[in-house]
Amino acid sequence: MKILGRITTLAVTLLLFTLPSPLYSPVHSQTRRAAPVAPTVDRHKEAKQQARKIVAELVAQQNIPGLSVAVAVDDEIVWSEGFGFADLENRVEVRPSTRFRVGSVSKLLTAAAVARLYEQGSLDLDAPVQRYVPTFPKKEQEITTRQLAGHLAGIRHYSRDEFIITQRYNSVNESLKIFQDSPLLHLPGTKYSYSTYGYTLISAVVEGASSQDFLSYIQEQVFRPLRMESTVADDNKRIIPNRTRFYSRDAGGQWVNSPYTDNSNRWAAGGFLSTADDLAHFASAHLKGDFLKAETRALMFTSQRTNDGKETGVGLGWRIGKDSEGRRILHHGGESIGGRAFVLVYPDQKVVVVMLANLTFARFAEKEASSLATPFIR
Repeated sequence: MKILGRITTLAVTLLLFTLPSPLYSPVHSQTRRAAPVAPTVDRHKEAKQQARKIVAELVAQQNIPGLSVAVAVDDEIVWSEGFGFADLENRVEVRPSTRFRVGSVSKLLTAAAVARLYEQGSLDLDAPVQRYVPTFPKKEQEITTRQLAGHLAGIRHYSRDEFIITQRYNSVNESLKIFQDSPLLHLPGTKYSYSTYGYTLISAVVEGASSQDFLSYIQEQVFRPLRMESTVADDNKRIIPNRTRFYSRDAGGQWVNSPYTDNSNRWAAGGFLSTADDLAHFASAHLKGDFLKAETRALMFTSQRTNDGKETGVGLGWRIGKDSEGRRILHHGGESIGGRAFVLVYPDQKVVVVMLANLTFARFAEKEASSLATPFIR
C-alpha cells in the first residue's frame, strides 16, 4: 500500500507539470524575464578626464598634500574626487568625505543665514546693528548688516598677531571684544575694506534677530535644509570624523604641521569645516528657487555701491564678475591655517566648481577653478 501511494503521488506530480497552465507556460516565463539594461553613458567622461589632468598637474606643481574637487552641473554632482593625502603620517588618502577648513568661504554660509532671516522678515538689512546687538558700541555713523555683508562698514580686519589665535571663545559676544572698541577704518559706505571681523559682528546680528545662538541657527536654517551633513564648526574640542590634518611649509619648502589655532572667535567668517560635495550642493541651491526666492538671490548677486556710486563687485557675501570669456561668475575664496578653499559658480550655465586643500597658502583661485569648469560648460 505504501508503495502504491508513492507511485500515485509521483504520477500526480508528473501530471501537474505536463498540464498546460499559465504558471508554467513559456510565454509567461518570458514576460517575467528582466529587460536588458542599456549601458549608462557618461556624458561628462571627457570633461572629467580633462579636469583630472588639470588637478593632477596643480597638485604636483605646488606639492599640495591633499586636495578635493567637486563639480556640479544642473544641481547634480557629476565629478567628485580626492587627490593626495588627508593625513601624511598615517597615509590616509583624501576622499570626497574628507572635511577641510574652508576659511572665508564660511562667509557665504553666513550670508545664506542672513538671507533666510531677511526672507522670514526677522532682519532689516538697513537697520543699525544695535537693533540686534545692543551691546555693540555706537560709532561715528550707523552700521548696517548690508554694509557688513558687503565689507563697506569700516570694521577692521585682523591685526598682524590675530591670524593665529589660541584662546577659546565661548560665545559670539565674547568674540566681539577683540575689535568692538577699535575705531572704524572709514565712515560706513564710503570705501570697500575686507573684514573678517565684520562677519563676526554679523553672527551676533543673526543671534539677536533669530533669538538663537549662531551655530544652532545656521544648522537649522542652512545646513539641514540643504542636507549639508558634513559641514560643521571647526571645533578643536570635538572628535570630528574625516577631518583632515592641516599642513604648512617651512622656510625650506618642506611640509610641516600647521601651528595650533582656535577658530571659535570667527565661526561666521572663517571657522567651518566642509567637504567639496557639501559646498557644491550649497552653491547649486543658490541657482534655483527651492532654498531662496529669486528676489533674494538677485539681492545677494548684485554688486553693492559706495556712497558715491562706485560698484564694489561684492553683493551679500558673494563676489561678482566675469571670466576671461566674458561669462558671468560668482565666487569666493578662503584662506586659513592649514587650508585653502575656492568656490566658483557659473549661474547662467549652472556649473559649480569647488576646490579644497589642506595646505596654508596653496595657490588656486578663479583662474584654476575656471579651467576646471570650462570642460563641463556646453
